[in-house]
Amino acid sequence: MGEQLSSEIWFQIAEWLFFALLTVALLALVAVTVRRYVLERGGGAVECYLRHGTGTARPWRMGFGRYGTDELRWYRVFSLWPRPTAELSRRGLVIVGRRAPTGADLAELTSDLVVIEVGWLGTNGSDPKEPVYEIAMTESALTGFLSWLESMPPGGVWRP
Repeated sequence: MGEQLSSEIWFQIAEWLFFALLTVALLALVAVTVRRYVLERGGGAVECYLRHGTGTARPWRMGFGRYGTDELRWYRVFSLWPRPTAELSRRGLVIVGRRAPTGADLAELTSDLVVIEVGWLGTNGSDPKEPVYEIAMTESALTGFLSWLESMPPGGVWRP
C-alpha cells in the first residue's frame, strides 16, 4: 500500500510539474507575441536578418528593424528584451556591398533574400574598409531601406 501511495504522489507531482512548465511556455509565447505587436504597431518595421561582420563564422540572427529618425533599431524576434539588440546610426551609414546569399548562407536564409554589407564612413570621410554588419532582407524591404537611408535631411555634423 505504501508503494502504491508513493507512486500516486509521484504521478501527481509529475502532472503538476508538466502543467506548470506548459503554462510557463505558453506565457513566454504570449509575451514574445505581445512584444512584437507593440514594437511593430507604430509602423516603420521590416523583417530582416542581421550578422555582425562578414563570413560564415557568425550566425544570422532573425529579427526585425524599426526605422527611426536617426537610426535603424534591430530587435531579435524571439526575445523578451524591450531594447534593441543593435542600433545602426543613419549618419555616415553606407552600403559597402550587395550580393545574393552564398551556399553557406542558404543554410540559414532563403534564396529570395538580398544580403547587403554596411559600414560607416571614417572621420575623414573615407569609405569603410570592411563592413560592420550584414543585413539580409527581401527586395521590397531593401527598397524601403535605401529610401530611408537616402532621405536623411542634409546638414549637421557627423560624429562617429
